[in-house]
Amino acid sequence: MKVLPKTPALLSALQSFETFDEIAPEALQWIIDKSDYKLYETGENLFQPGQAVNHMQVIMKGRYVVRLEQNGQTRELGVWEAGYITGVLPFSRMKEARAYGQALEPTYILELHKQYFTEMVNVSYELTQALVAVMSDRVRDFTTMQFQNEKLMALGKLSAGLAHELNNPASAMVRNAEELYRKVHSTPEKFKSIITMRITPEQTDEVNAILFSRIEQAQNLDLSLMEREERMDDVIDWLDDHGIGEGEDIAETFVDFGVTVDDLDNIHNIVGDDPLSSIMWWLESTLSLENLVSEIQEASGRISKLVKSIKDYSHMDRGVVMEPVDIHEGLRSTMIMLKHKFKSKNINLEKDLAPELPKVSGFAGELNQVWTNLVVNAIDAMGQGGTLT
Repeated sequence: MKVLPKTPALLSALQSFETFDEIAPEALQWIIDKSDYKLYETGENLFQPGQAVNHMQVIMKGRYVVRLEQNGQTRELGVWEAGYITGVLPFSRMKEARAYGQALEPTYILELHKQYFTEMVNVSYELTQALVAVMSDRVRDFTTMQFQNEKLMALGKLSAGLAHELNNPASAMVRNAEELYRKVHSTPEKFKSIITMRITPEQTDEVNAILFSRIEQAQNLDLSLMEREERMDDVIDWLDDHGIGEGEDIAETFVDFGVTVDDLDNIHNIVGDDPLSSIMWWLESTLSLENLVSEIQEASGRISKLVKSIKDYSHMDRGVVMEPVDIHEGLRSTMIMLKHKFKSKNINLEKDLAPELPKVSGFAGELNQVWTNLVVNAIDAMGQGGTLT
């Protein structure tokens, strides 16, 4: 940074700026007389976080960028050019800088120390009024920017949560779709053995009865690890004893659906020895496809539920007028949106909702933002584990 001699050209430059175009030349000359004229070379900082702000700065020529460090990241707030007024202003309560101001090219600044602000009021009321208007505009602009930043941060948190929540069912759908593709493409070769089987319609009905019985009961099946391993061993042994290939893969599917050795004996008694291997493959294939389709259906249902929760949370399909709001619905959709935060800190949620609570008139989206802020702040204040009521 260099202090430069002031030249007569500074007055005409100030008069060309919109803020000063109606200010008397004498008042502008007063600013020049009381100010320092400085040059900041490319890359130099005009100010930085924590630095005391004691001067009003008028950019006479050049440009500088303002960058703010927030949450470990640097964000560019804007590029200020000739005519922009920054720093401390009359009646401003600014004490220190919060961001970096770095020259993008040689930048010429007129700097007026705040000790002259009281004198400024006596020199020119119009000048003081113009600078107060600049301060008001700056406060409004930065308030709007801060509000947008908060909205973006909130959106970022929700996006991260949604990505986390959507990842599991989406991955399950992809995984099951790939397995379904593999199963379908392996069917034609094995289908030859199916169409050459010689079993009666009555035998087919009896086998189907066992099959559908296991499909219906599969949802209620709850085996311990030990029980599952015992059944796996029993089914694998049975398949090996009867010369059925790929016994381990077939056994895993059978055990998932609760097929027992007794069921296999019954099927053997129904169809006999010749078609047994083909029947086992057909049963495994049918049950496996049933399982894959069921898991895809469940995963897509979870995604659909999340999308509905997003719509309920944001009320994106409703108007912007006050309407009767179900507090319970808002709390439920908010909890779904923040489910990942509870999981990440192993926090239990205990809900105690009043069923008789009437609807209230309000803006549902704004109320949901209130619930979000309250819950997020509570979770952030809690350690690992615990219960949030």
